[in-house]
Amino acid sequence: MGLVEPDATRLDSDDLMRLVNRVREAGIARGPGLRLDNVEAPSVAEAEALLHVVVEALEASPVAKYEWPAVSRVLEPEALASLLNISVSSLRRYLSGERDTPDDVAARLHHLALVIGDLAGAYNEVGVRRWFERPRTALDGRRPSALLEGDWAPEEPGPTAVRDLARSLVAFSVT
Repeated sequence: MGLVEPDATRLDSDDLMRLVNRVREAGIARGPGLRLDNVEAPSVAEAEALLHVVVEALEASPVAKYEWPAVSRVLEPEALASLLNISVSSLRRYLSGERDTPDDVAARLHHLALVIGDLAGAYNEVGVRRWFERPRTALDGRRPSALLEGDWAPEEPGPTAVRDLARSLVAFSVT
């Protein structure tokens, strides 16, 4: 989603505090973040519970301001505009902050950020770009990009299937 640097290999208590503070600055998971303000070093159980709440809050909270740069670093403008069903000129205006991102576009952008985040556990940036264009058996031979056409919404069956497939690759890569 572009809120934190993705290259951490392990998460210690200072990293957890930075993560929670960054998420809180974006206006997400403010309540759970406050619980760590008075804790010197959270226990493993406290950290696990907090991360669970934060991840759920992140998944439910589009933050276009951070997601535009993160997603546009991976997907070319033409491909991203097509997946979002907007023009390249609108994409550039939203990315620059010249115009506010409409809610429906922000929801699609957020969904793509989550999919890309899931894929980053299994692919490099080139692989992520190619993943959207290759037919997938789990999608009945369709390309993920074909299920993300027009004015789609993340909760629709096609986009949900794309996210589920991307998420399954993360689970597979850690086993």
